Amino acid sequence: QVQLGESGGGLVPAGGSLRLSCAASGRTFDSYAMGWFRQAPGKEREFVAATWWTVTRYADSVKGRFAISRDNAKNTVYLQMNSLKPEDTATYYCAASSTGPEGPYNYWGQGTQVAVSS
Repeated sequence: QVQLGESGGGLVPAGGSLRLSCAASGRTFDSYAMGWFRQAPGKEREFVAATWWTVTRYADSVKGRFAISRDNAKNTVYLQMNSLKPEDTATYYCAASSTGPEGPYNYWGQGTQVAVSS
C-alpha cells in the first residue's frame, strides 16, 4: 500500500511558478513510477508527467515548462511548474504505479488545486 499526499497548490498569475510536492508512505517508494495528472473543471483527467528510474515523460502541453523530479530519500515527488498559463488551472493529483510510467496507476492522492489568473 502507498498513501500519497499533495501540497503546494495555490493561486498564481500567468507567467508565474509553483512547485507541487507529493509525499508518499511506504518503504518501497523508489520502485514505483510516480506521475502527475490534472483535472480541470468539466474536463477529463489528463496525464501531465511521470518519472521512473531514469525515465521521464511529459504531456506535450507542458513540455519545456514543467519538470518532474523525485527524492527517494524523502519519499517525495515534485512538479516544478514554470511559465504557468490560465489553461493550467486544475486540480493536480499525484499517483503511483507498480508497473511503470505507462501505468496503470494504482494509488492516488487527494489532489491540490492550482489556479492561474490571466
